[in-house]
Amino acid sequence: MKKTFTFLVGNFFFFTFLFNSAANAATTISGKVIDAKSRQPIEAVYIKQDGFENINTITDANGNFSLQINESDKNIVAYSIGYKPMTVSITGNNNLKIELQPDAIKLQDVVVLTANTQTKFASLAKIDLDLKPVRNTQELMRVVPGLFVAQHAGGGKAEQIFLRGFDCDHGTDIQVSIDGMPVNMVSHAHGQGYADAHFIIPETVNNIDFGCGPYYTQHGNLNTAGYVSFSTYNNIAQSRIQVEAGRFNTYRTLAMIDLLKKNKDKQSAYIAAELNYTDGATINKQNFNRFNVFGKYNLAISPRTQFTASLSAFKSKWDASGQVPTRAVDDGTIDRFGSIDPSEGGNTERYNANLNVSHSFNNHTTWDNQVYYSRYIFNLFSDFTFYLNDPVNGDEINQKESRNVFGYNTKVNTKKNYHKININTTYGAGFRYDATFNSTLAHTVKRIFLNDIKKGDISEANLFTYAQKQFSIGNWLIDAGVRYDYLHFDYFDKLNAAQLPAQGKAIVSPKLNIQYTFNSRVQAYIKGGKGFHSNDTRVVVANKGQEILPAAYGADLGIILKPTKNFFVNVAAWYLWLGQEFVYVGDDGNIEPSGKTRREGIDVIARYQFNSHLFANANINFTKPRSIGTDKGQDYIPLAPTVTSTGGLFYKNKLGFNGGLSYRYIANRAANEDYSITAKGYTLIDASINYTQHKYEIGLAMENILNVKWNEAQFATASRLKNEPTGSSVKELNFTPGTPFFIRAKLVVFF
Repeated sequence: MKKTFTFLVGNFFFFTFLFNSAANAATTISGKVIDAKSRQPIEAVYIKQDGFENINTITDANGNFSLQINESDKNIVAYSIGYKPMTVSITGNNNLKIELQPDAIKLQDVVVLTANTQTKFASLAKIDLDLKPVRNTQELMRVVPGLFVAQHAGGGKAEQIFLRGFDCDHGTDIQVSIDGMPVNMVSHAHGQGYADAHFIIPETVNNIDFGCGPYYTQHGNLNTAGYVSFSTYNNIAQSRIQVEAGRFNTYRTLAMIDLLKKNKDKQSAYIAAELNYTDGATINKQNFNRFNVFGKYNLAISPRTQFTASLSAFKSKWDASGQVPTRAVDDGTIDRFGSIDPSEGGNTERYNANLNVSHSFNNHTTWDNQVYYSRYIFNLFSDFTFYLNDPVNGDEINQKESRNVFGYNTKVNTKKNYHKININTTYGAGFRYDATFNSTLAHTVKRIFLNDIKKGDISEANLFTYAQKQFSIGNWLIDAGVRYDYLHFDYFDKLNAAQLPAQGKAIVSPKLNIQYTFNSRVQAYIKGGKGFHSNDTRVVVANKGQEILPAAYGADLGIILKPTKNFFVNVAAWYLWLGQEFVYVGDDGNIEPSGKTRREGIDVIARYQFNSHLFANANINFTKPRSIGTDKGQDYIPLAPTVTSTGGLFYKNKLGFNGGLSYRYIANRAANEDYSITAKGYTLIDASINYTQHKYEIGLAMENILNVKWNEAQFATASRLKNEPTGSSVKELNFTPGTPFFIRAKLVVFF
């Protein structure tokens, strides 16, 4: 099956070469679409020839487009979420600049055309962001349908992520990026793929691109369950000062300042900074504080060349109450908001530089180049087993590291036309190099060092290249791609003064997506592809290169329906098989094989607009996750979600009152392999109301308005409390308590 799949992809590239050799762009027009107010280039704008539904295209990340038009009628129409449609008359093959005026969002602008399915999902994310502005990075992640997050370290640690039947831990099976720069940290002190997105300021995010499954050629390592790609504004329409205050001594201040208000078509710049503080709902104060600053500069070097640079700094420090054993709450030893070891917590820092240059050539070809650098520091104190291993000092551990991350991406995109066949070709290449120093697992007591358990320096390199061809032929859209990744692993064990033998491995990942548009109301698609996630360097060298890059094979069969202009539904049935993997369990320094797994499920995304102001959405996800090669009844995958749903009802007005009521639900699920321990499900309802005017906005945000008692992060953990017999342990549900009713007020001033 794998050979057949690769053969099909190869044939697509061969036939594309024949098409390209005869390509002709005599009737092709090109141009750029921008926001008339902010001068921001607009991505994923639908451009179509008036009266010809099948003659259409979309703009790229820089707002550029090209379209082969029919000579009989040269008017084109541009429309996008949140903008007024615009008809443009064409008098020749000149480069056009289309300036769209902002308007109320309309679900009818999410159209079923032959453009790539992913653009529709990005448009939905745009609507969701507009209807429910987010206040933190947890809410940013929750914009993705089917994605759940759980925080269990006082707000300072990366969230635990759940998607498509995966407990992705902190990012092992989901790739996260911001403006093309990776968020995930490979071979991290606390686990593979650790994705701490807290350095992102929510108000700077312009859109969220996302996809489930391993079907996307431009996304490589860690893209098994899916990917999430954030993009920030290139420039902003207005400045703002924002202050917030809420329960549990919670405060937040934000400033976003437009630095260059004139001639934004030539250059623009803005800076954003936020400061957060909270004591949290726990009895022991979290003393959580976080500071972020982000700046971005854009320069049009020429009409065809764009330069973008951004810098950011992030620093956070917190205390945590840690996981709570159920028996300690049941017998009254502690309150559910109490703590066995109140000395948990930590601090982390990240500093980023991101440079991009994009150039458009006359032959409808663009060339993008990106260079990025991150300096990262991490220091975490945790205690999961209490007095199980050390009856005197306790089992508190310290995980820490510092690293430098270097990366380069280059991409060439070409659009060609051959009669009624449109061919979009992308070639890309790049590398990422992580140099981690003093990656440490140590035994501590109340944050005082006792002894090292693991300590070493890690070097990990990922070189990659890919090619992707997208054919638009009448009602068909065929997307074929192949990706090549090579990973190299080095580890120096400082405790034994030993340089372990380096290991390297390559993997080829073919992808094939086919889409058919029946009419403006119905579209069907099938996706197939191979993805992978690398294992931790310490695992790779310890196992002498065995199972370095466990592969994932997946398939989706979906349908998109738009029965009315204000109703959108996507239903997808999917299957994902994941090969053997060895996981580095950073909490105890051991290597744990988890075996082969399979997941199958159904995802439903629905959006409805009642009138110009009232919207409803719902996402429902059903999954059956199982281990392969394990006896029935012993094959549950711990913490893997089986049923989740999110949605809400939202009232949107450009000025005046806005607000919404939203819910999120997760069903009971197995906390261990035989389902003898249950991770408890919950349903939460949040609400918000805002009053917006040109110069200011005031609002209230309320979480868990029914004050439900719920568990946020949950684990089946064996532990021993101090008063229990030495040598004994109890394996049961340990949890971090979910936030009770919480209310926060905000005041925003625009200028």
